[in-house]
Amino acid sequence: MKKVFIVAVLALGLNSFAQDQKERPSREKMEQMTPEQRNQLLVKKMTLDLDLNAKQQEQVGKIIAEQSAKREAMKTERKAKMEAAKAERLEMKNKMLDNQIEMKNKMKSILSADQFAKWESQREKNREKMGERMEKWREKRKGENKE
Repeated sequence: MKKVFIVAVLALGLNSFAQDQKERPSREKMEQMTPEQRNQLLVKKMTLDLDLNAKQQEQVGKIIAEQSAKREAMKTERKAKMEAAKAERLEMKNKMLDNQIEMKNKMKSILSADQFAKWESQREKNREKMGERMEKWREKRKGENKE
């Protein structure tokens, strides 16, 4: 059983590298197929490439179906996590902006018009400096990721 699984994984990996782009079905076409159709297609390709008998086809089909189900479950889980993270980021951004509005209103009520204008310009300069630092940090990270 282990050998069949290893052969199946190797065949799928080698098969994807060996084919030309013209021969391989596009991602869009594969996504339009049902999971059962994709599994059946993979088993048939492996049967042609590896000359599988009926018993092997059945066993490989089960393995591919299991892997497909696991992959779909992971994909669904990942999408759910990303949606939750997106909602959390939106909530944090709203809270931060509310705090900034509150701070600005408090400062406006305390400071004179000239003092408030000066405070705003200092704040803008600080934002620009922070933006420059963040840009340098991003460039540094990009360089590290390339290596």
